[in-house]
Amino acid sequence: MESGMIWAFWGVSMLFIMTPGADWAYAISGGLKHRVLPSVTGLWAGHLLSVLVVAAGVGALLAQVPGALTALTLMGAVYLVWLGVGVLRQSSGAQDLTMEAPVGSPGRWFGKGIGVSGMNPKLILLMTAVMPQFTSHSASWPLGAQLLALGSVHLLGCAVIYVLVGLTAQRVLGTRPALARWITRFSGVAMILIGTVLAAERVAHWI
Repeated sequence: MESGMIWAFWGVSMLFIMTPGADWAYAISGGLKHRVLPSVTGLWAGHLLSVLVVAAGVGALLAQVPGALTALTLMGAVYLVWLGVGVLRQSSGAQDLTMEAPVGSPGRWFGKGIGVSGMNPKLILLMTAVMPQFTSHSASWPLGAQLLALGSVHLLGCAVIYVLVGLTAQRVLGTRPALARWITRFSGVAMILIGTVLAAERVAHWI
């Protein structure tokens, strides 16, 4: 496999990772609730599952089934909206966002993280529509191995960036209650808007 293709995909992957979205919003929420590790690990696990599914050939099969990607996108969009509403409800309560004690069990944060990233419509499109374009059927590596190599590059970027986002939220915003509350609300609104826009795009495309 040519190194140029790997570097090219790395650039596309980093653009995806560096663009604030649902994953960023969840990492920020985890940082504010002192749950950086479980929230980011959950996000990373969702990306890992997506890479393994695509490398196994399931992604290509889904792309050939009419309406399958649309259905997955709508499910992910609804899930993001549901999470965003939950974040807004928590931020409107009397709970202090800068409290020292961690909020929520690690398992719950981990599980939600898998859902946020694994059902992220943008990740689904990146894995099923974009990543395969950086492979070559004439390469000496099997197609599955090429996808795993590209996916590994993506996973490394996810681990670094999302940890930095979560730790920054915990350390910088943790001492600023008012700002932390507004950022939490912004994260919730962002999840709702992203889910709504993606759902509208899929419905419009379907119609």
